[in-house]
Amino acid sequence: MPQHTASRHLRWSLLAAPVVGVLILAGCSAGGSGGSTSSGDAAGSSFTVMVAQANDADDYYAKTLDAYSKETGVKVEVIPYPSDAYNTQVTTQLQAGNAADVMVLSPGTGQAISVVTLAEAGFLEPLDKTSEDVIPDGTQNLYEVKGKTYGQPTALAPVGYVYNPGAAKDAGISEYPATYEQMLKDCKTAKDAGKSFTVVAGAIPFNTGLLSQLISATRVYAETPDWNEQRAEGKVTFADSDGWKETLEDVVELNEKGCFQDGAAGGTFDNITANIAGGQSLTAAVPGSAALSIGAATGLELDVQAFPPAGDQKPFVLASANYAWAINSKASDGAKKSAQDFLDWVAQPEQAKAFADLSGFVPITGVTADDLLPIYKPIADQLENGDFVGLPNASWPNPAVYDALGTGVQGLLTGQKTVDQVLSDMDAAWGN
Repeated sequence: MPQHTASRHLRWSLLAAPVVGVLILAGCSAGGSGGSTSSGDAAGSSFTVMVAQANDADDYYAKTLDAYSKETGVKVEVIPYPSDAYNTQVTTQLQAGNAADVMVLSPGTGQAISVVTLAEAGFLEPLDKTSEDVIPDGTQNLYEVKGKTYGQPTALAPVGYVYNPGAAKDAGISEYPATYEQMLKDCKTAKDAGKSFTVVAGAIPFNTGLLSQLISATRVYAETPDWNEQRAEGKVTFADSDGWKETLEDVVELNEKGCFQDGAAGGTFDNITANIAGGQSLTAAVPGSAALSIGAATGLELDVQAFPPAGDQKPFVLASANYAWAINSKASDGAKKSAQDFLDWVAQPEQAKAFADLSGFVPITGVTADDLLPIYKPIADQLENGDFVGLPNASWPNPAVYDALGTGVQGLLTGQKTVDQVLSDMDAAWGN
């Protein structure tokens, strides 16, 4: 269902555009000088926004920008890219000087499109105090460089196992497993029914890394929430961490026990969407918002679950401000002013909640069980009680550590890597 932004069709055809330079929309470049404005434009100038999009129903950025455009009259061009190509598009276009005026980035330093990484490289424009005030306490270092703010978090994004109860029932499973041991039994039950318990985009390091982080929430961070800080201080390493070793050993065991779909090592995001929507798989490690977008597109009732704890562990989930608005430092003055006006608007409590409801996230301003969307009911206690940790890689010192994890797990799926090798590679990347 194509959406509209600022009277222009959202260009779904751009989802297939692989290279920089094809973004000529209605005669307007999507590039760095604002795309559609001149440097002398004042507030009210149009601006362009590039976003990642996993599927056609994943359109909450477009809907939010459309609402702003209708309220203010400011024209906004939304440029979507497939999720697995987005990071490359952002960094390539920023380096070429023809990126959109606004982009959605990751907080911190852990990825190539992280706010601090790109701000230190001079690609981002400092934001105003409204943007600064939206940042959750204790996480300012993920958005600031030398006292200036360069990213505005969009919402709190829980990450868990998106679960299809209907598909589970069809496979003979009456409820989500409360323990890891029960999960392994359910994997066999699902496989015997011609399904997989989990679908993995094994060819996409971002997803294999996300799966590992989801497991680590219970295996590492529930017991040691400051593990990253200890790693930064040199008190611990990945290689000597029992929790991280257990995390990756779980991945190996899940694969060996047939918990993943056939050909998981070559899996893509399309496989995740198709398998969850079609009932061929019961779960997927993806942002919780996918339960909303896939459910809206298919009519399925999906929810979000914690990865099952093992032994005497307790349920623990990932939830953090995983995404942030940022402004291109090479945008025109008019586009920068219009973009900041939009950020001020979307930071208002009413708009923040509206965005959270559209996106399937949680309002950045706070979490109470009563305010959560129904998809988060299974993890409501964890979210309300604070039994969650942000994405671990957000505060890792460079993108290479997450790359080592994601590609390392790919190696575990194919048998080309061992757990010890992956952990050693992560430690080596940490020091680079």
